[in-house]
Amino acid sequence: MSRFAGGEQGPSQRQLRVGEHVRHALTQLLQRGEVADPELDGLVLSVTEVRMSPDLKIATAYVTAFGRDDMAPLVKALARNARFIRGRLSRELGQMKYMPDFRFRADTSFDNFQKVDALLKSPHVARDLDGDED
Repeated sequence: MSRFAGGEQGPSQRQLRVGEHVRHALTQLLQRGEVADPELDGLVLSVTEVRMSPDLKIATAYVTAFGRDDMAPLVKALARNARFIRGRLSRELGQMKYMPDFRFRADTSFDNFQKVDALLKSPHVARDLDGDED
């Protein structure tokens, strides 16, 4: 029987471990300010997650900038510098057989958390929750 028979499976332990290692190295690179782009100057960037493809050749990094609503220019700036980032990280990730190509996406999970929080604080939900204490 195939390993993937029976439906959709999540990432393997190896993908998770390598993704976390890449996230850590990418975060350090951005904190040091080695990426010279005017769009990234003065921003506090956070790499919240890196998802690796099953063959570990593509790394999709989810980023957010604190105090910034429009993430599209930031993602474009990181995409413009993806080759530079890949070259800089090759030293830190030298133990990998293949250096992954980087793709950058805006992390929207914080927006989702805020929506859920607003729903939980709404009067209709609060009224229902207060009735359960009986």
